[in-house]
Amino acid sequence: MTEANVAPTEELVASDRAFGGDILLMSQPEPGIAVLTLNRPKARNALSLAMLAALSDAIDVVSGDETIRAVILAGEGPVFCAGHDLKELTARRSDDDGGRAFYSQTMSACSDVMIKIVNCPKPFIAAAHATATAAGCQLVATCDLAIAAETANFCTPGVNIGLFCSTPMVALSRNVSRKRAMEMLLLGELIPAAEAADYGLVNRAVPDDKVMDEAMDMARRIASKSAATVAIGKSAFYSQIEKPLERAYTEAAEVMVHNMMARDAKEGIGAFLEKRDPAWDNKS
Repeated sequence: MTEANVAPTEELVASDRAFGGDILLMSQPEPGIAVLTLNRPKARNALSLAMLAALSDAIDVVSGDETIRAVILAGEGPVFCAGHDLKELTARRSDDDGGRAFYSQTMSACSDVMIKIVNCPKPFIAAAHATATAAGCQLVATCDLAIAAETANFCTPGVNIGLFCSTPMVALSRNVSRKRAMEMLLLGELIPAAEAADYGLVNRAVPDDKVMDEAMDMARRIASKSAATVAIGKSAFYSQIEKPLERAYTEAAEVMVHNMMARDAKEGIGAFLEKRDPAWDNKS
């Protein structure tokens, strides 16, 4: 999965950007769709502190851009994302504090990025063309949707090197069953894409050369909806899912009332009843 697979049209070239130098690339291959590409192939797209800062900046950009309706997260090179940059982390053991301050900074930055993805009003689709491990697996689990190549594998291998995948555990345990999550965390073994789909970690596994096609098709369908409605729904989904049943229904009902009062709900229902295509205003 390379940037060449999603080359933008000429009129959108000016909107292409690079973050953190060029370790994260952003393109808009079609109106309404942004593609963020992890671009540290030689480092297996490891989440260095610089990469996390670049991701944070890019999420801010797509969150604030009203023309963007859906975001695809892709990777350059043979691995989607190998997790934290262990070479960078190990090098800081020579710090006066043994690296504690830097490790705290890195883990906090990573958590902030994951939270930003969840809080972003635009749906994120992971296009995992290859293996994702540790915090890379966390990244896939954090995205709202995920498409995986049939040859991709997923793993939380920290237990194998004495560093339990505690932060990946947060996203993993919110996407797969407890027993499956514990199996991945305690065994630290690779699971193939088809199994990851059965677990609920990814939406589906597709032929390797179809990953971006599938992600783009999904992004197009999302982009055709009311942006305001999608934003309301995504926020409500993550808000209610951790609440007790009664509180979840109370909150969801309040959201429905708010949504019902929006112009796009009036327009969409009217269009359905009148058997015509809706004309979205995209404002809540």
